[in-house]
Amino acid sequence: MINIEQIANQVAGRLLDIGAVALRPHEPFTWTSGIKSPIYCDNRLTMSYPDIRDLVAESFAAVIRDAYPDTEVIAGTATAGIPHAAFVAQKLGLPMAYIRDKAKGHGKENQIEGLIKPGQKVIVIEDLISTGGSSIKAAQAVREAGAEPLAVLAIFSYQLDKAVQGFEAAGIPLQTLSNYSALIDVAIERGEIKPEDLALLKSWREDPSSFGK
Repeated sequence: MINIEQIANQVAGRLLDIGAVALRPHEPFTWTSGIKSPIYCDNRLTMSYPDIRDLVAESFAAVIRDAYPDTEVIAGTATAGIPHAAFVAQKLGLPMAYIRDKAKGHGKENQIEGLIKPGQKVIVIEDLISTGGSSIKAAQAVREAGAEPLAVLAIFSYQLDKAVQGFEAAGIPLQTLSNYSALIDVAIERGEIKPEDLALLKSWREDPSSFGK
């Protein structure tokens, strides 16, 4: 049995090590949506660190072996999920595909590249879950292809209520290697944020729209 909490803390620590995740409770980042956020996550950086990308791939593989042993295809979301899906598929010796955000407007007009057959059991790999919309859309594309999305697995989640509710409404399980809560715990333990900032950081997750106002 894998230790999910241990994986969450280990991954969070490594993301902090390479600056893939940054916390600025008093100088918030601004997302494309306009939301002010005390956290910024860029998991693409993990590709440049062989030991970390292998930690991520092996952690995904361990989750799949433990919870989804019937998996037949690993499908990455375009574009950030593609490399991680490839690493995981290689470790498990499984076919790999990837899912565009929408069908191409030319050629065969595919939304899914690679081969996913009707009836196959598919794990969707994503790098980051914010509101969850694009990941849910990818899993639904798998359903529309006649296959079964067993779950969406992601490296990190902001743990926003909108994402939790979205996955529940879609009937799609979500599991992440690490998350906002684990990151804060590790950052406090390392002294990278002050304990007095904890309430501020937690308030953002509860109501992102009001942060920084």
